[in-house]
Amino acid sequence: MPTNKIKILYTIPNFDTAGSGKVVYDLVKGLDTSRFEPAIAVEHTQGAFFKEVEKLGIPIYIQPMTTHYRPYFSLYGRIKKIASFIKKHQFEVVHSWHWSSNWTEVLAAKLGGAKYVYTKKAMSWGNKHWKIKSYLSDFIVTINHEMVNYFPRKKAQQLIPIGIDTDYYSPKDFEKKPKDKFQIISVANLVEVKGIEVLIEAVELLNDNEIEVKIVGDTRSDYAQNLMKSIEAKGKQNQIKFLGKKNDVRPYLVDSDLYIIPTLNKGRKEGMPMALVEAMCMATPVLGSDISGINYVLKDFPELLFEASNANMLAGKIKALKEKTKKERNALGEELRVYCVKNFTMKKFLEEHENLYQKLVSS
Repeated sequence: MPTNKIKILYTIPNFDTAGSGKVVYDLVKGLDTSRFEPAIAVEHTQGAFFKEVEKLGIPIYIQPMTTHYRPYFSLYGRIKKIASFIKKHQFEVVHSWHWSSNWTEVLAAKLGGAKYVYTKKAMSWGNKHWKIKSYLSDFIVTINHEMVNYFPRKKAQQLIPIGIDTDYYSPKDFEKKPKDKFQIISVANLVEVKGIEVLIEAVELLNDNEIEVKIVGDTRSDYAQNLMKSIEAKGKQNQIKFLGKKNDVRPYLVDSDLYIIPTLNKGRKEGMPMALVEAMCMATPVLGSDISGINYVLKDFPELLFEASNANMLAGKIKALKEKTKKERNALGEELRVYCVKNFTMKKFLEEHENLYQKLVSS
C-alpha cells in the first residue's frame, strides 16, 4: 500500500571502520517513523556493529552505490543499474555517508528520481571530483565551521553538528574505580593521521611513573603494530597499553582522568570527532590538537587545545591538568558535559535532518 511517508536511503560503505556507522545508526533509530521510512545500502556485512544495525528492523541492502569511472564507455550502463535500484524501491531521498569524492552515486540518484544529499565528514578537499559531486548534489550537510568555506557559492548547504545521546553517554550509571595512577585514555581509529605517537612522546617527556596511558582502537593496522613494537622495545608496555577495539567505551572513559585526541594537521584530519564528544559527555577532562573539527568542538575551551604535533606543549598541558586537584578536574568534566548537552544533543540533530528531508521533497 502506498504511504505518505518519505522514503530515505542511507548509503555507507560499511559499519566496521569508522564512527560514521554509529551516527547513521542513531539517525535511523531516532527518525519519526510516522513521517519517514528509512533503509540502508551497505557494501558488505562485516564488523560486529553490523549486527546491531540489523536489530533496527529496517530494510538493509547489500548494494554498492558507487562505481569506477573507467572505462568511460560503459559508465552510463553501470550508473543506470544503481539508478534502477533506487527507482525500484521508490526512494525519494538518498543521503550519502560515503567518505569518498566519487560522484557516480549522485548521478545514479538523479537518474533514479531521488534528491541527493551528502554529509561532508572529513577535511579532505580540493580535487575536481569533490567539486563535481558538490555541484551535482541537491544539498550538502557540513559538520564543522571550516567546511562551510569549501562551498562558498553553494546556498543549498547547512551546518548540522553531529548529535549524541547524552543519556547513553552519561557518567550517572557508572562508578569510578579507585586507582593508583593518573589515567590517560585515547580512543581512535588507529591510522597514522591520529597522531598517537605525539601522545606517547609527550608522556615519555614527562618521565612520570604515576601516569598510565590506555589506547582503545583496532590494533590490526601496520601503524598500530609499529607503535606497539616500539613501546615493547622501550620496555614501556606496562605504562602505555593498547586495549584493542571496544564496542562500549563508556567504562574506560569514566575511569580515566584525562582524554587526549592528538590528531595531526594533515590528510583527512577530523570532521567532527565523536570520540572527543563522547569523552566530554562522560564528564572526562579532555585535551585536543588545535585543528579543524577538534577546535570546533572545543571552540569555547581554547585552553584545552595544543598545537598539533607539538609533544612538548602537550606534555605541559598534561602536567598542568595532573597538578589540579581531583575536585578541580571533576568540575571541568562536569562543565564539558553540560556544554555537550546544550550544543550536541541528538534531539536537535534529528530535528534538523527531518526538516531538511521534508524541505527537499517539498521542493
